[in-house]
Amino acid sequence: MLRGPAGALFSQGSPGGTVNIVTKKPLATPHYIVEGTLGNFDTYGGSLDFTGPLNASETLLYRLTAGASTTGTFIDFFDRRNYVIAPVISWQVGPNTQINFEGEYTISEQPNDRGLPALGTVLPNINGQLPRNRFIGEPDDNLDKNNRYALRLGYTLDHQINPDWQLQNSFRATFQQTPQNSLFPSALLDDQRTLERGLFTTSDQSQDNYSFDTSLTGRVQTGSISHQLLFGFDVNRDIYASTNQQFSLDPIDIFNPVYGVTQRQFIADFPREPFITNSVGVYFQDQIDLLPQLKILLGGRFDLVSQQTLFADGSQAFQDDTAFSPRLGLVYQPSDDHALYASYSRSFFQSVGTAFDNTLFEPERGTQYEVGIKSDWLDNRLSTTLALYQITRTNVLTEDPINPNFSVQTGEQRSRGLELTATGEILPGWNIVAGYAYTDAQITADNTLTVGNRLNNVPEHAASLWTTYEIQEGSLQGLGFGLGLFYVGERQGDLDNSFQVPGYTRADASVFYRRENFRVGLNLENLFDITYFEAAESPLRVFYGAPFTVRGTVSWSF
Repeated sequence: MLRGPAGALFSQGSPGGTVNIVTKKPLATPHYIVEGTLGNFDTYGGSLDFTGPLNASETLLYRLTAGASTTGTFIDFFDRRNYVIAPVISWQVGPNTQINFEGEYTISEQPNDRGLPALGTVLPNINGQLPRNRFIGEPDDNLDKNNRYALRLGYTLDHQINPDWQLQNSFRATFQQTPQNSLFPSALLDDQRTLERGLFTTSDQSQDNYSFDTSLTGRVQTGSISHQLLFGFDVNRDIYASTNQQFSLDPIDIFNPVYGVTQRQFIADFPREPFITNSVGVYFQDQIDLLPQLKILLGGRFDLVSQQTLFADGSQAFQDDTAFSPRLGLVYQPSDDHALYASYSRSFFQSVGTAFDNTLFEPERGTQYEVGIKSDWLDNRLSTTLALYQITRTNVLTEDPINPNFSVQTGEQRSRGLELTATGEILPGWNIVAGYAYTDAQITADNTLTVGNRLNNVPEHAASLWTTYEIQEGSLQGLGFGLGLFYVGERQGDLDNSFQVPGYTRADASVFYRRENFRVGLNLENLFDITYFEAAESPLRVFYGAPFTVRGTVSWSF
């Protein structure tokens, strides 16, 4: 994730930064990696990564990555299966032009994890404590499933016009099928053990997305001042539709569950009604090198978005939204080892879909202010970042408390905080990644929720440390050890702040050995098998963290 000035230079969408996802590119030198994974809870996995040239002139290169995994997880009847294959072909059309053709097909199959009630997990229950392996759904795949099948196709084109200017163009098409039978808790009765449940089915849920982006980057000089310019536009079309039905199910005794006997009772039909979003964006930015130590970024983006829902009765809902999102960044580097930065940005992010009453969602909008300092220490072996920020977001999507399979938009949320990170190699073979975050996240305006309530699942204090050491010489060269400590403070369990999720400190560890083309590793998560809670969404949905987990991996490259 890019933060600070990097976020100021490149972020689009949310104001807090950007995640840079890079596809593995083909290599001209043949290289092959095969990897296998084995772990507890019946975890098995395997992957391969092959690359090399397709012709003698090496103008055609390929890369093929593929993998499969299955795990039983620590929750009863909760099995996951994942498969992926991703080919890439790179064509060097000429000395200045390259095209990459990319594809990916993924399969993900599992039930829905709806968590457990707060009474019996983070709160006392008159019947005792619920075990973390308890499952409130049904083991029948036809009754409870959350499957995803996605095909992604596209290309990227890079053309170097001259030494100063470059043209980039890309196209992506994604076709996703997500058939779901979403079993969910609806109420816990007064005996604190009888849980009423519902079922929401989406028999033919699909989402097709098409994205086209073109940009021009280059450098110009105005006297002694250097400018790095970016101009571009993108076009996006998204089509979402599903046919839904809602049912009630027989309740379940969460302390003595009996599976496989529940009956469903029909409640309502929701016919297939396509939801279409079309958007056009135009963006620009100028990174100005005023002085060797001073850089300024001026940028902006204009978005035009239209939304349309075609209802089954022939009527439709339609709305247009427009916004201009400015960006301003400043970096001052008083020395080679230290850089001060400040950034301001506005964001515009279209929320796709409709609420339970079929009203179209308004776009999410945000504003961010951030100042900080980035420093290098120990001859550039250790890097630190200290950042102070404030992010304000409006029209944020959250789960509908009355209709759990739908979303609602809250009024305004504000997050203020401090982040401190440190990464680097302190001594040869000894690496660390450490961080601390203080976050004050609360509701600042709303028509239904209490202003001043803290956002759920956001701890006030969080810290982490991961350190590894690898022996550098001798007969044990390549042997390494890792230790991680993760602290998460107390959090609110819902936006009503009706209960709290306790904090925890978890320890992880690893042992690994690598020599030439061979690597073997053993990862140990939750080393001391503590009981902790990862998240909570409502008084009926609290999620245990995983117990002691072991994963062993062996890989060989040639």
